[in-house]
Amino acid sequence: MGKAELKIEIDPAIVAEAERLGVDLTTAGLAGVEQALARRRNALKSEAERAADARAWAEENAEALKAYNERIARDGIFGEDFRTW
Repeated sequence: MGKAELKIEIDPAIVAEAERLGVDLTTAGLAGVEQALARRRNALKSEAERAADARAWAEENAEALKAYNERIARDGIFGEDFRTW
């Protein structure tokens, strides 16, 4: 698939800082658009679709969740002995 060319205007101070920090603006811009699309897609999902996604995530991560819960039951929560509430 080809790429579309896009002309945008960016504050020169942002460009200078990106260059100074070694941030590739093309890659960062694409990543930002992808994140915005993912947020928008999620916002447009129905409650049933979000619930199905949550169930799928829980199933995919069931082993890790079980191990985490077992560790908390065995060792407690980090810093729990310092809590005052």
